[in-house]
Amino acid sequence: MSKVLIRASRTYAVQIEDRLPGDAGERVRAAVPGAARAAILADDTVWALYGPELEDRMTAAGLTVFHHVFPHGEASKNASTYIEILEWLSRCRIDRQDVLIALGGGVTGDLGGFAAATYLRGIAYIQIPTTLLAMVDSSVGGKTAIDLPAGKNLAGAFWQPSLVLCCCSALDTLPRETLADGCAEVVKYGVLCDGELFRHLEERGLDFRRAYVVERCVRDKQDFVSRDEFDRGARKLLNLGHTLGHALEQKSDFALSHGRGVSIGMAVVTRAAANRGWCPAELPERLEGLLKQLQLPVRSPWPVKELEEYLLADKKWSGDRVEVIVPEDLGRCGIRPMDRQELIRFMEEGCR
Repeated sequence: MSKVLIRASRTYAVQIEDRLPGDAGERVRAAVPGAARAAILADDTVWALYGPELEDRMTAAGLTVFHHVFPHGEASKNASTYIEILEWLSRCRIDRQDVLIALGGGVTGDLGGFAAATYLRGIAYIQIPTTLLAMVDSSVGGKTAIDLPAGKNLAGAFWQPSLVLCCCSALDTLPRETLADGCAEVVKYGVLCDGELFRHLEERGLDFRRAYVVERCVRDKQDFVSRDEFDRGARKLLNLGHTLGHALEQKSDFALSHGRGVSIGMAVVTRAAANRGWCPAELPERLEGLLKQLQLPVRSPWPVKELEEYLLADKKWSGDRVEVIVPEDLGRCGIRPMDRQELIRFMEEGCR
């Protein structure tokens, strides 16, 4: 096992294991000492793979266990599912001493975290991520949210988990395209701050060293979260590729996955930055080469004019300006404030 401590308003461990440990229930009890009940949240796909085993581990540790299963996919990350979860927690008589366990990918983690942040004004929760994207990014740092019809992640809260337990063997059950999807967030850390990680992916492609990559990304994210837990400064850099990426997801009615949207977003802003002389001219080619090697897209299926309404609904707008994350070199990015007209021009340059 390797362990990374996340230092935020609540300090907690991210434990990286090969598979679900036999003492998982004891670890949950150690992280939430007063818990008598554990409420496990999972989507239908993940529950079938891992739910009964996790339930057995919790029961063996003396916890009374309940579970709630919802349909998989981004379409479930909405207000209706969120209310269903709150009502389920209430029926199970979960109290402030108990714990919610989010078992699954980013959708489950976001839903479970937001429910935990708001049920009884806040209960403990634990993340057990089962996708690469969730392990390296969304399970760490306390961002929780649901989507609204007007945009992605528009209702949410900062609420840190009490423990994150990453079991790398879960990655072996992922379809290759889902594994590739998570690689977009790994590439993001490489471009942002970690040239060695970027080079590891260039050398190994989708056959990267699982535990090494997960631990390295978590350590990179810990650095951002410890400096800026509430996303007011340095942590904004983690939005590299996300402004356009979220717009593409919404335009596709979420048929385009998050990782693929971020992949296109990173490629677009890097091409535009190189066009303006803000980063080395060779960086877009190198980035696109890696993304293609990982079976990720680099071109938008739609012109920017068809994405404008979604770009302008991004939650990062403040007044008439939005901060766009722009690569300056491999391992270094900067923040560029732009108004509406400048943002559209910039994205159009990157889409040529």
